[in-house]
Amino acid sequence: MEQREIEDAQHRTQAAAPAAPPLFSLRDAQVVRAGRTILNVAHFDLAEGEHVALLGPNGAGKSTFIQLLTRETFPLHRDEPPVRFRGQARPVLADIKQALGIVSATMHDQVRVHLPVREIVAGGLFGSLGLPLRTEIDDTVMSRALEALDRLSIVDLAERDVMTLSTGQVRRVLVARELISDPKVLIFDEPCTGLDPEGMYHVRDTMRVLAEEGRSVVLVTHYPEDIIPAIGRVLLIKDAEIFADGPKRELLTSDEMTALFGVPLEVTEHNGWYALSGRY
Repeated sequence: MEQREIEDAQHRTQAAAPAAPPLFSLRDAQVVRAGRTILNVAHFDLAEGEHVALLGPNGAGKSTFIQLLTRETFPLHRDEPPVRFRGQARPVLADIKQALGIVSATMHDQVRVHLPVREIVAGGLFGSLGLPLRTEIDDTVMSRALEALDRLSIVDLAERDVMTLSTGQVRRVLVARELISDPKVLIFDEPCTGLDPEGMYHVRDTMRVLAEEGRSVVLVTHYPEDIIPAIGRVLLIKDAEIFADGPKRELLTSDEMTALFGVPLEVTEHNGWYALSGRY
């Protein structure tokens, strides 16, 4: 089946499904710092199981957008709450954390401990890198850690010191660390930053695996190359506003990317994968 047919089938399925509250809903969500608006979202919905990529230049507001979803950042007060989770105006933070898994290059920078990979992954159950001191665990916890590694085809790394791994391997270990809590949504914030081509390939393939499992994949990136074929929707962010929101086949074009980044760019597509290059 061609990529366009896959996307159209996904849209038909969503249209035929009974109406349900969006996983996340943003209305008139404005974030202000030191008197300056750093993000303003008039309208955004993310359905359960939907995949979306946030694309835009540095400083556009992409990370702030994600922090609105994770409740790390709060918008200006409105009589009608600007951010809802599964229709709830005041959700329990623990429910949001249980639903979300987050992997970022920033998190990678925190990996500075000599511990076996399996303990790094098991620590995901406790929100820590590794197992907390004086914490008793049973065989079930380690079994879950090994299962998470196996799902990403890296169970052979379980006994390795995490500090001996390549950058790409550590990034995939951090994905497994999130998977141990069985989140419904995986947020990838610039997941390929600092990776060589091999590492990029495996991280993108990991996103593909998770999307096929039925989890929502939310990707934050500068590069169309990171957008896996399963992601059919793209949100373009520029100057603290949503520049455009729609199907990627309509937005990942040379004209749209040139307007988004402010320099002449050329977009090519092959089998659902997009690539960006300079146009001189």
